[in-house]
Amino acid sequence: MDPVARFHQARQLLEDSQPREALDLLEPALREEPRSVSLRTLLAWAYFMTAQLQHAEAELRVLVEDAPTDVWARFALGRTLERQSRLSEALPHLRMAAVMSGDPEHDVAVLRVERLLLT
Repeated sequence: MDPVARFHQARQLLEDSQPREALDLLEPALREEPRSVSLRTLLAWAYFMTAQLQHAEAELRVLVEDAPTDVWARFALGRTLERQSRLSEALPHLRMAAVMSGDPEHDVAVLRVERLLLT
């Protein structure tokens, strides 16, 4: 199966809440296309959904480094760090995503982490 077909199938699997099955498609596809941002994005999403947070963090850091204005990657990195209880590291990413997007969900995440840091 070519990487494009794997991408589409993996995306559908993620939308259907089947991240482990998506990983089975994405990991080999990324080995074939290591510079593919779209495959790396889906891979990060799958790792996040399966709580493989260190793997998700590694992929998301690459995405954020390559495209600092990628709101989804920035927010996902913040959430990944938050889930690892690395709140002070998460907060700048969540704030940046909130400012760039204006999304109320991003604002809520910022407030949640700020409150957790106060306790």
